[in-house]
Amino acid sequence: MNQADIERIWYGGESVPLWMRLLVPVYQMLRSADQFAWRCGLRKPARLAVPVIVVGNISAGGTGKTPLVLALIDALRERGWQPGVVSRGYGGSAKQPILLGEVPDPAIAGDEPSLIRRRTGVPVAVGRNRVDAARLLLGAAVDVILADDGLQNPSLARDIEICVIDGVRRFGNGRLLPAGPLRESSERLEQVDFVVCNGGRAQAGEIPMRLLGSDARPIDGSGPSCPLAEFSGQRIHAVAGIGNPGRFFDSLRSQGIEVIEHAFADHHALTAADLDFADGLPILMTEKDAVKCASFADSRHWQVPVSAELPESFFDTIDQRLRNPQAS
Repeated sequence: MNQADIERIWYGGESVPLWMRLLVPVYQMLRSADQFAWRCGLRKPARLAVPVIVVGNISAGGTGKTPLVLALIDALRERGWQPGVVSRGYGGSAKQPILLGEVPDPAIAGDEPSLIRRRTGVPVAVGRNRVDAARLLLGAAVDVILADDGLQNPSLARDIEICVIDGVRRFGNGRLLPAGPLRESSERLEQVDFVVCNGGRAQAGEIPMRLLGSDARPIDGSGPSCPLAEFSGQRIHAVAGIGNPGRFFDSLRSQGIEVIEHAFADHHALTAADLDFADGLPILMTEKDAVKCASFADSRHWQVPVSAELPESFFDTIDQRLRNPQAS
């Protein structure tokens, strides 16, 4: 069963195969076993010397966590904070916690942490042990830590929890993995501080967010950026190794671009061979994919950065909660 088959079952209304339904209790048992010590108080979350904001989701695949983290970094800086980011570093080979350099290798650090570090310059630490990785940030003069994709990891005590949901696909068929896309029940949303709705129509109590991407930038730095509109009417190869490639392809089509789709698994380690289309057409990809192609990109390869737009009142509320935790 490939990813397209899974997407049709999770989001397209196709019936769930029996074997998937039978594996749901297994998933629940494994998850309960993993959480048991925390729920019983045998293990306690580590409280750091600075506040922690967790950004995550309750569904598998991309919902827009990384663009939100980038937006939070900018907003916190504007309000006088010095943020740092801790991440699992999924897809990277690092086994011990590391503090990323200015030009991190995504093969070691993972694509999302590498993107965050390169784009913002803030201190970023990765590690399978989130607590040890986060402690590396304390020596980097940060005064607030953003935990990227940490909603299901209870090891870090958190001051604010933010769950990002896909406003178009929502929760699909509403089933737990592997029969559906949910990592945990939608009841988890009642426990978080903020629910951010990426695209679609935000429901009552949700913070609306939309992703904006209007320019393409040469990955090899060989020239200036150009508006996506310049590719309108052209055939291009579109590459996306993200949780929801369709969102990227649709965004290009909305600009009048004729898209040849190349969807890869989330965090796929792209190689030159993956992009050897032998026809000379432009190749457009997400910024997350572009960090893995910097070593072999040429003038045909373009990245399409996106930025998250949210109400300023949301960032003001985050700032107020950090400064007056007792009032929240």
